[in-house]
Amino acid sequence: MKTIHVAGGVGVADTAMASYDAALADANLHNYNLVAVSSVVPAEATVEAVPEAPELGPAGNRLTVVEARRTIGPGDEVDFREGGRAGAEGAESKRAPRRHPDAVAGLGWATGPGPGLFYEVTGEDADGVRDRIEAGLDAGADLRDWDLPDRETRVETVAAEPDRYATAVVIAAYGESEPIL
Repeated sequence: MKTIHVAGGVGVADTAMASYDAALADANLHNYNLVAVSSVVPAEATVEAVPEAPELGPAGNRLTVVEARRTIGPGDEVDFREGGRAGAEGAESKRAPRRHPDAVAGLGWATGPGPGLFYEVTGEDADGVRDRIEAGLDAGADLRDWDLPDRETRVETVAAEPDRYATAVVIAAYGESEPIL
């Protein structure tokens, strides 16, 4: 039986791509060419959550994955209002200070007697991401009329840093990598 490893990581750097690469390195998946697939777990596979992915073959190989990824940068500020609406009288005084949101990425999986599902979600709040994963797994199982009682979730969160990019990833890596050429 083949194993699908679920690993996550976070990274902070001066560019969006460098923060993504750092997050992949944190998950030990930075040396592969990732090929994204939709979210079905083959019936013959087992899914295993790991602190970081094991070595899955030589650097530069192709690796099949399902990926949840969120990157935030210096311009990603959020303006929360404590009431009122933009342009309303006194709206300026009702604004909360601007803040940089967290980057949150989550991946949930559900398995049972046959095939299973992954469901990936990103956002700014870990609890909200978990809730949306659970709802997505329920909807996917209902759509297929599959019994998927065994469920797990992995969520990674990284706080914004001024003038830098931050990325959170959670990746399900399908089996071993394969040569790309």
